[in-house]
Amino acid sequence: MNQWQFAVTPWLVAAFIIVGGLAAYFSWRIWIQNGRSRRVLGLEAFRWLIMLMLLLTLLRPERVQVVDWAEEPAVVVLSDLSASMTTRDVVQTNGVVTRREWVDQQITNQVILPLQSHSRVLVDGFGSPTEGIEEGGTLQVEGTDLNAALETVIRREANLKAVLVLSDGDWNLGNSPALAASLYRNQGIPLFAVEVGQDAPLPDIELESVSAPSYGLLGEQISLPFRVYNRMTSDQTFIIRLKDGDQEVAQKEIQVAGLSDLQETLVWSPQEMGERSLTLECPVQAGEALEDNNSKSFNLNVRMETLKVLVIDSYPRWEYRYLRNALERDPGVDMDCLLFHPQVGMGGGNQYLARFPNTKDLMAAYDVVFLGDVGIQPGQLSEQDAELIHGLVEQQSAGLVLMPGRRGSHATWIDSPLEDLIPVQLDLNQSEGVGLQNEARLALTRLGSGHWLTRFDLSAERNSELWRQLPGFYWSTGVEKSRPGSEVLAVHDSLRNQWGRMPLLVIRPHGTGKVLFMGTDSAWRWRRGVEDLYHYRFWSQVVRWMAHQRHISGNEGIRLTLTPEKPEIGQRVSLNAMVLDRSGYPLQEGRVQASITTPGGKVETLEMEQEEGGWGVFQSGFEAREAGMHVIQIQCPQEDRILDTRLEIIRPVVEKIGQPSRGDVLREITRIAKGQAIRTAGLASLIDQISVLPEPKPIELRFRLWAHPWWGGLLLILLAAYWISRKVYGMV
Repeated sequence: MNQWQFAVTPWLVAAFIIVGGLAAYFSWRIWIQNGRSRRVLGLEAFRWLIMLMLLLTLLRPERVQVVDWAEEPAVVVLSDLSASMTTRDVVQTNGVVTRREWVDQQITNQVILPLQSHSRVLVDGFGSPTEGIEEGGTLQVEGTDLNAALETVIRREANLKAVLVLSDGDWNLGNSPALAASLYRNQGIPLFAVEVGQDAPLPDIELESVSAPSYGLLGEQISLPFRVYNRMTSDQTFIIRLKDGDQEVAQKEIQVAGLSDLQETLVWSPQEMGERSLTLECPVQAGEALEDNNSKSFNLNVRMETLKVLVIDSYPRWEYRYLRNALERDPGVDMDCLLFHPQVGMGGGNQYLARFPNTKDLMAAYDVVFLGDVGIQPGQLSEQDAELIHGLVEQQSAGLVLMPGRRGSHATWIDSPLEDLIPVQLDLNQSEGVGLQNEARLALTRLGSGHWLTRFDLSAERNSELWRQLPGFYWSTGVEKSRPGSEVLAVHDSLRNQWGRMPLLVIRPHGTGKVLFMGTDSAWRWRRGVEDLYHYRFWSQVVRWMAHQRHISGNEGIRLTLTPEKPEIGQRVSLNAMVLDRSGYPLQEGRVQASITTPGGKVETLEMEQEEGGWGVFQSGFEAREAGMHVIQIQCPQEDRILDTRLEIIRPVVEKIGQPSRGDVLREITRIAKGQAIRTAGLASLIDQISVLPEPKPIELRFRLWAHPWWGGLLLILLAAYWISRKVYGMV
């Protein structure tokens, strides 16, 4: 059916008649005054026609075409198929079933049958794992994108009467479903929802995560941080166990308060080399509703490594002597020393170097460099030496420990290649440091109380107490504040300035390496009364933490670092290969390739680009798209260098079983779309309510003549023609 419609009001009609009449009257007068000329009559009639068209435009004429629907309206039932729907918390008369089982029962038992009386009923699922599969079969992520499901329905179904969502409301991917609900409201389509599941968590103990390194050293202590959730109302005390295969290798008793979580760490010292398949598990507690989330399995490569360390200082101060002794007795450390003594010359003896290792191949052998009270000046380090240290940290993933002393040599680090490495902003007005008559101590920050570097006890509270009991110091470096990107582990317990307490133990990443700033020279005093207990442990942890990234994977003449070490799907993985030529020097020119084989067998080959600086570093990267164990091969055929390693890509856990239903989400979207959200008991009445909804209105196709660009163009052409005609006839 076609018809014309106008925006007609009494005032608008009266104006139309009056203006049209006046236009006709004035045209008649002009015709009379020009001697009743035929030309003038034609022009005035033309002008009056244009005036009528302008007046007609003000009435906003529209041609309306009404089209009836050719098929019955659709009612779409969206069934949630996500993993959270496997939670068993829907109570029925014959027992407790999972959320998905309840939804399947309603669909199978024809509970939605009344909807079919006047509508087409379509049942669609959403949130299944297959929704995350990209072209080529790569699993991107599992989760629930409720917004995408709702948008798909409204775009697919032209004659949509209503949508019924059967879900727990747990959306964790994509945009907020409120955006799709706004589309439904704009088109007048009501949205209904049934909240499936309980709005309170099930009584459960869950081992939520374990943060394990990719490798560990034989005989060394390996920290395994983990998080446990207690969703039971009472406190729970139990022993968490670490198993290597079927053999228990470590355990720890923990207590988790009711309805809370606990972040703890289990320490394990492996006694066998090789790839270890480990499982961390909590015992099932009485009253637990779920028993399949009490353990986490992971792999860890145990190997033997000797870390190469270079210690540089000037005077053999107490800090240098005890540090040297601690590293010398460490069986996992191979130490060299370089002592620039101003009076007696270079230090000599066992493990002493005669001069600075002044080439890249010699410097690249060191994993960690300790730089004490030594400066860039004649008789000590040169600018070229500082440049080598800078390149070692930036491109070779090495660690640098800065340990200024009372001679103030660290002031020469400013305006040198070392300046970018310093984690703090030094106070050059106090270049010789700050001395105190009273003993001061290092106070751990919140970050420092739980950091692996400063951990003397597994309990954060006990660890902070141990640091308060350590012998203090009477001198510290003059520091203004930490630099951007740095992390402060400990501060001066008494000195502060306009930026706060003076940072004295600070770490900062630089390039692919790490830098540690130690602002006191009295760590050796920690031996008082306990010998090497804390002093030895601290420096041992420093060396291993700073060298960890450098030893993730290596072979003869080639080493590979990966960032991040434990990547998740969607993250970009950076590959940095350090390649030596056949002579043992950093490769200057050559072709290095990386091939990545996914668990599905897909192979991606990358050409690695050489970094500037001459350190033999080649860089590339790829996006993690598939979960599981990937095989990475780095090869440089011209130098006969090849490295095979493995990297596990982790799929983020976004769908969790046992969580409360999200009724607030369902209530919000139904409120926006002018529908209703109910609990499972009210489904029958909701079905009756949907079945009596009015059918969608027929389609109205409107042709707005008054707003059409062709209509406006026609008016302009007519006005131009009228004006030109007046010019031609000499009436202007």
